[in-house]
Amino acid sequence: MDVVTRIERALAHALARAAGPGGPPSLAAALHYAVFPGGARIRPRLCLAVARACGDERPAITDVAAASIELLHCASLAHDDLPCFDDAATRRGRPSLHAAFGTPTALLAGDALIVLAFQTLVRAAELAPDRLAPLVLIVSRATGAPGGIIAGQAWESEREVDLARYQRAKTGALFAAATSAGAVAAGRDPAEWHAFGERLGEAYQVADDIRDVAGEAAEIGKPVGRDRALGRPNAATEFGLDGAARRLVTLVESALDAVPTCPGRQELRTQIRAETAGLLPRTLARPAA
Repeated sequence: MDVVTRIERALAHALARAAGPGGPPSLAAALHYAVFPGGARIRPRLCLAVARACGDERPAITDVAAASIELLHCASLAHDDLPCFDDAATRRGRPSLHAAFGTPTALLAGDALIVLAFQTLVRAAELAPDRLAPLVLIVSRATGAPGGIIAGQAWESEREVDLARYQRAKTGALFAAATSAGAVAAGRDPAEWHAFGERLGEAYQVADDIRDVAGEAAEIGKPVGRDRALGRPNAATEFGLDGAARRLVTLVESALDAVPTCPGRQELRTQIRAETAGLLPRTLARPAA
């Protein structure tokens, strides 16, 4: 079974349980809208890629971990777009969740997706009880305080923000969870994979910052210029477009260097290099490291 099918099937199974009979129909519809159709599914694909590089001896556990991480990512998008944060009207090229369902339902759907992520993860107890605890610890650290995606969102309300710390929490944390969870699912030490995921996540956040400044809404599927309008930390604003582009390349190379020794190391590095080659907007040339 190909990677995309594995991810979509695991997410569909999770949503089916959340949208069972007896619940509010609008909430069930909002949950489905928030998850399907998805974006690039970068985080769950990264989780599966790491597991594959390590042998992927128990793919059912990997699928559960990957789905959990993607549900958290979708929850973060639902909350990030809310009027109290970015007030974004579009996401993935269509109305954002609150624009389509209203703010109260969007807020509750984001909360429900976080709970569903952990409910999904607990399925690992049925498949491999010995791997449940480390998976829950990895995912919970990437979600809450002091360094998870919730903390990353909270940094936007602070007067003074360290850009690197903000980006590690807002984006790097869930990338690090994806790589670490993939390693645990395959029976490897997650600590060895944390730096790879964190640096890769920072690279993707820098790319997102660049697109917010130099991209086009039609290309990225959401409004541009929001960081400047809201006074948010942004690598392109702090370092300039050229400086941010150089930082992006440096972070990608640093991430590739951090891939631990494993049977599929070279294949994984080749895959990541190919996927990160297109991170910059079409209007910007890729600089040398």
